[in-house]
Amino acid sequence: MTIVETPEPRQMMVVYSRADRIFRRIVTGGALTSLLLLGFITAFLVMRSTETFREFGLDFITGSEWFSAGEDPLGGAVEGAVEEVDKSVFSIGPMIVGSLVVALIAMLIAVPLSIGGALYIEFYAPRSIYRVLVSLLDLAAAIPSLIFGLWGIQVFTAIGVRWATLLNDRLSFVPIFSVEFENFGRSPFVAGCVLAALVVPITTSVSREVYSRTPRDLIDTCFALGGSKWGAIRSVVMPYGKSGVIAGAMLGLGRALGETVAIYLMLNLVFRYSFEILDSAGGNVASMIALKFGEATDKEISALIASGLVLFIITLIVNMIASSIVARTTPRA
Repeated sequence: MTIVETPEPRQMMVVYSRADRIFRRIVTGGALTSLLLLGFITAFLVMRSTETFREFGLDFITGSEWFSAGEDPLGGAVEGAVEEVDKSVFSIGPMIVGSLVVALIAMLIAVPLSIGGALYIEFYAPRSIYRVLVSLLDLAAAIPSLIFGLWGIQVFTAIGVRWATLLNDRLSFVPIFSVEFENFGRSPFVAGCVLAALVVPITTSVSREVYSRTPRDLIDTCFALGGSKWGAIRSVVMPYGKSGVIAGAMLGLGRALGETVAIYLMLNLVFRYSFEILDSAGGNVASMIALKFGEATDKEISALIASGLVLFIITLIVNMIASSIVARTTPRA
């Protein structure tokens, strides 16, 4: 009986060329630089906002007043004002709620439109205009928010007011659609619609790219079993691209939460808790910072930087949740 010796397993060695090593160091340096910059920004926000959090504590997040010493909440002078430390009150509760409300309205409108637009471009659009649509979509995603804000004021507001009036007439029994004064032009609903127009291009672009990567053999298999195009999209394409669509939606949500110029132009900044989306009042954290930073005192600047830190943390939490959802819904090989 012949005994055959089992050969020893070979070890695979990866030998990097000089160009590979240089490229790897450049990429590693870029990644570390991004982390360092993020760390420096966080450290700056924490150091400059420590005074505000030490003085106001949790009330800074939950309160609903913002005025400096010598001014009343409406901006007028207070007679016999005492020291600034005793009179200044800063809190951003209504602005946090406003950020979430406007962003939620935008996403409720933008996500269905983005999914429909991505599916049309990838599976239904004629090949003759496919590349044109993709190029226009990528171009729209790069349009500055100032353009959307100006478009919202000059063009969309009249349309949005008609939509808001219809909602108020038909659904006024729902508290969020019921208002005391029918002045809908600068309401969170209209601002959310404009913000949705800003978010749709980037969300659609990401969704289309994900749908385009669906393995063709899976789609052909569905056709071979007698399925229609819509059947293949519903049973193969959409489940396969679920994680990418969620990632695109969260990317759009991050932009919606931090949007400044469009909300600054579309909303009246009012420090009052309100969930009535048709009421002509609102605001968000970013637009409040932009509005007040130019004439702020040193104490108020610290409070504005603390507001930026809160917005930074909220955005970070949203991104972490998005990463967790994407990791759970990514198809396993």
